[in-house]
Amino acid sequence: QLQLVESGGGLVQPGGSLRLSCAASGFSLDNYAIGWFRQAPGKEREGVSCISRSGRRTKDADSAKGRFTISRDNAKNTVFLQMNSLKPEDTAVYYCAADLNWTGSCTTDYHEYDYWGQGTQVTVSS
Repeated sequence: QLQLVESGGGLVQPGGSLRLSCAASGFSLDNYAIGWFRQAPGKEREGVSCISRSGRRTKDADSAKGRFTISRDNAKNTVFLQMNSLKPEDTAVYYCAADLNWTGSCTTDYHEYDYWGQGTQVTVSS
């Protein structure tokens, strides 16, 4: 059974940091580009960051640039999202997703993704 499981969410004060993890089971992430997405209540799901199969190419949404860093460890079948300088507007459920992408790049368009995790809540509040 193909499964993605996110972890690492929680409550953090503004300016704080969190590291999200996305672990795969039942399949190897080697063949997939991975994206992180988020959805706040009443808002559309938005792409945050993505990483290519090899890890050599990444793409960040404007809201994430300079604050979030995506990385992957294919040996551990896991992708990470390091989030620094968090703001209240970063509050959302964060999802990881896998895209069977053979182009060597990645996209933050959630329509392109094939498999999704259940999400982890991130709340930034004082």
